[in-house]
Amino acid sequence: MEHKNAQGNDHATPADFAAWLRQQLERRGYDLRPRGGGQTRFAQDSGIGAGTVSRMLRGQGAMETRVLQMLAEALELPLAEVLVAAGVLSRNELQAVQHKGPRPDPLTPEQAADELGITDPQSRTLFVSMTETLRQQRAERGEGRTAEN
Repeated sequence: MEHKNAQGNDHATPADFAAWLRQQLERRGYDLRPRGGGQTRFAQDSGIGAGTVSRMLRGQGAMETRVLQMLAEALELPLAEVLVAAGVLSRNELQAVQHKGPRPDPLTPEQAADELGITDPQSRTLFVSMTETLRQQRAERGEGRTAEN
């Protein structure tokens, strides 16, 4: 299940991820009952630390990309599916990235700053200025359009 976050995007919660992971492990034969040994066995099979597996199953702790990659490999799932389950990406964000076509026009430096999340006024000014300088130098050398995607 996904929930709206502060930005209005749908992201899975840590509890959702814990339930999803539990289901994935049980589906693969790991006995997650107390003293079932499934957590320990999965930790050994996946190379993920036992404490990390325990925290993930309890819905605690921040997810590291490296751990999510290892989890995807151990579960033989696409990393994208694990990132959505972990709440790193929403399904909408994943689809937007997967189905993003080429831009009809190059980005302006201001648009690039927006997409990169550069919000500090001084940093934006520096970024825009540097981009314009590079664009002008390239135009002077006859290298054509500079912000092609």
